Amino acid sequence: MYTYGELLDDINYLSRCGAETGCIGASGYGRLIPYAALGAGEHAVVITAGIHAREHVSSLFVVKQIYKLSKTELPCRLYFVPMVNPDGNVLITEGADAFGFDKAKLLALNGGNPDFSLWKANAAGVDLNVNFDAKWGEGKHNVRQAGGENYIGAAPFSEPETQALARFTRSLSPVLTLSYHAKGREIYYDFHQRGKARERDAAVARHAAACTDYALIEGTQGSAGGYKDWCVAALGIPALTLEIASDELSHPLPDDSITKDFARAFDLPVRLYAFMKTQNYV
Repeated sequence: MYTYGELLDDINYLSRCGAETGCIGASGYGRLIPYAALGAGEHAVVITAGIHAREHVSSLFVVKQIYKLSKTELPCRLYFVPMVNPDGNVLITEGADAFGFDKAKLLALNGGNPDFSLWKANAAGVDLNVNFDAKWGEGKHNVRQAGGENYIGAAPFSEPETQALARFTRSLSPVLTLSYHAKGREIYYDFHQRGKARERDAAVARHAAACTDYALIEGTQGSAGGYKDWCVAALGIPALTLEIASDELSHPLPDDSITKDFARAFDLPVRLYAFMKTQNYV
């Protein structure tokens, strides 16, 4: 299971090897949220993962991407945020004991169960991927009580993690964002786009599906308040959610569950940017 500690080690190593590294902000419990950047050029692409705690393999996937792509010449700037939810990752890997005096509160949020391996939220019980200001609170599965998943929070951007990611994204003015989740081998792009924007975003999503052999999902499927949703609605750019790993597997996923996905599509950000260039989308 890929851990927050391993991520910090990887970020430190990448920094020593010459990659641009830093942090976009800190979690509710003060853990830094690292990023790494590669490449150059006038356009930026943002790649995120680990917004859901139990989806630790998405963080591993993105870190492996950084290592692999650091060895190639890139046509644009790639910004990677491998673990948006470090508190959630510590919770699933170390349990409530890692949160000191808040142990009892966390156990109560988990129904008294000390096993947090299926937890998706941050350590405040907020599902970060329904906390963005994009039809916030209108999602099909939204709940209004803190817990392991689907709680929208007290308000849009109530959480320091979502505030940090939105601020970082805006500062880069990206032309595309990719959000890695697990699992299902599906691609989502739709969030109420219209006209030319919808045609563009659908074309980018179709190209991603062709590159990965993932199923392209049409319609919002009741999504609201997600990072992808916010990028589409607030920034007006193509934004994809990519569910890696086979849906036949069960959480918590083993690290090797992403082996085939990585071999097929580790360079997807580059391929999608190249496609957007050929279509005059950037």
